[in-house]
Amino acid sequence: MQTINPSEPVISIQNLDHYFGTGQLRKQVLFNINLTINTGEIVIMTGPSGSGKTTLLTLAGGLRSAQSGSLQILGNELCKANAKQLTQARRTNGYIFQAHNLHGSLTAIQNVRMGLELQGKMSGKEMLMQSQKMLEEVGLGNRLNYYPDNLSGGQKQRVAIPTERFAIARALVSQPKIVLADEPTAALDKQSGRDVVELMQKLAKEHGCTILLVTHDNRILDIADRIVYMEDGHLVREERDFLQSIAS
Repeated sequence: MQTINPSEPVISIQNLDHYFGTGQLRKQVLFNINLTINTGEIVIMTGPSGSGKTTLLTLAGGLRSAQSGSLQILGNELCKANAKQLTQARRTNGYIFQAHNLHGSLTAIQNVRMGLELQGKMSGKEMLMQSQKMLEEVGLGNRLNYYPDNLSGGQKQRVAIPTERFAIARALVSQPKIVLADEPTAALDKQSGRDVVELMQKLAKEHGCTILLVTHDNRILDIADRIVYMEDGHLVREERDFLQSIAS
């Protein structure tokens, strides 16, 4: 496992531009983004729909290659990275997206185990033990052999978090250095959403993860160490001490 110096950023973005399309249809969607996120930070990105939040998240997650500027994840440059480099970068991350994307034919523990099978570093017995431990940590120790249809919405969000995988248990089971979350509370009611983000916050701190989370949900902004506001592809401002700022 790669050792990260706490004094060094896990995500370092400098002068990042990004475009969709080619030729006359080419459109710039990110403009001169500069952002540094350090080990253990919880950073929330918020702003209007279409402001570039999810695009920036997918670039940081190695889901597509950055085009211009610099985007370093755990010290590795992803700008103009090839497919192999992006695949390697994705293996250091955990993903939590809005959709559950659970495999209906697999039990909770089998769904979570898939996140470890992709790593290829553990024996079958070790993967089962680690998956059970992670499910116990998210409060699903008594649901190991339940199928998705037997889980409530809030419970599904705890088991499955995505990109091709999806779930707090699945995202954290491989002990990633970075957790990337896109609207994890969008489909949940107020209390379930609160439970999910507080669980993410607790486990990330215990496991030493850095979290970058995209949301429109103003009810969860207080979990962040820092809030990044985006608009029309620009990072317009950053804010610390959110609770203090809204009280003043």
